[in-house]
Formats: sequence, structure tokens, C-alpha cells
Amino acid sequence: MAIPDWPESERPREKLLKHGVANLSDAELLAIFLRTGVKGKSAVDLARELLKHFDGLTGLFAANLDIFCRVPGMGPAKYTQLQAVLEMARRALEEKLKTGDTMSSPKSVRDYLRLSLEGKKHEIFVGIFLDPQNRAIATEELFNGTLTQTSVYPREVVKRALHHNAAAIIFAHNHPSGVAEPSQADEILTQSLKQALALVDVKVLDHFIIGGGTAMSFAERGLI
Repeated sequence: MAIPDWPESERPREKLLKHGVANLSDAELLAIFLRTGVKGKSAVDLARELLKHFDGLTGLFAANLDIFCRVPGMGPAKYTQLQAVLEMARRALEEKLKTGDTMSSPKSVRDYLRLSLEGKKHEIFVGIFLDPQNRAIATEELFNGTLTQTSVYPREVVKRALHHNAAAIIFAHNHPSGVAEPSQADEILTQSLKQALALVDVKVLDHFIIGGGTAMSFAERGLI
């Protein structure tokens, strides 16, 4: 049955307007984005198939153009729309970090980092450079690595911190394995970066590991 033939209370758009976006399932939200289904399937049916095929929203967002377009009913137009939505969300969160104290809005930091790093196929090491009020000055991908590791050089990080005249920095990297737990090497690296940056009076406020839909905080674990 097509969505317009559903009871009004069950239609995703009407449900969103009446009850708020948080009350919609992933499939219903995705159906609103898709707008239409394909022959024999409503937009919600198609959304459920996409979520199952890509193992959830994270897998869907991480799919490249070729893989995305292999799904019947999907094509370059839908792919570009989806990527545009994701980028707008990421930029909106980045704006929030630039105008407010990042330490007073840890959820925004987590959401931003998850949008930026979740689902990447190789490790990426990121730095968020902050001013004395903990507002974001800039975010940079400092190092790129392989599936399992990234080489990080404290000297280069110090140079970038001085370039931005940063007072503090938040680090983050992803674990493509999906396990957001720090390794011994991660802990040693964090302490090395903290010591190197202390020499130029730059504080390390946190280090996040992104993976499996979560963002593990070194600060919350007492590791910084």
C-alpha cells in the first residue's frame, strides 16, 4: 500500500509534524528523505531494505557511490542528496563548536566527530584546535593511516598548534574495526602528545576514539 493510502497518523511526514522528529524510526526518517518508493514498495519499505542491506544508518552513510548505486532504485541523484545532508549536518555542528565552549557541549563534539569519522575504511587522526575560550578555531585531518594504525608525529602536531595559535586541542581518531577502546599504543601516544604540547603551553583537553556508533573519551576514563 502506498504511503498516501496509510492512516494519517502513520505517515512519516505527518507523524513528524505532530509528534516531533525524535519519535520517528530510522526507516521513517529515511523514507522522508527518499520521498518515493519503487514499484511494489513504499518509501518506508525501501528504507527498511536499505537499512538492512547496509547494516544501519552508519553503513548507509559510509557507502561509496558505486556500492550505493548497486541497490535497485538508488542512483547518483539520491547519493549526492544524502551526502549533502550529511555535510550540512557536519557543518552545522562545526559552527556550534566555533561559537561556544566545546567543554560545555560535549554531545556536540561527539556528534561532530562521529559524523566526520564514523564508517571510514582507514584510520584518520584529527585535531580540533581551540582558542582560550575553548571555541574551535579549526579542525584538521592531521594524519591518515591504514585499516589498523596511523603514524602520528608529535612535532608536526606542535607545529599545527602554533600555526593556529591554539590554547588547547581535542584529538580524535577512528577505529575501522568498530571497537572504540583505546589500545596501549593509543594511551602512550596521547601522553606523548600531551607532554610535547605542554612545552608550548597548549593543553590537551580530550582524545576521542570513534567506532561502533560510539565516541570513547579519554578524559571521561581518566586517561588524560
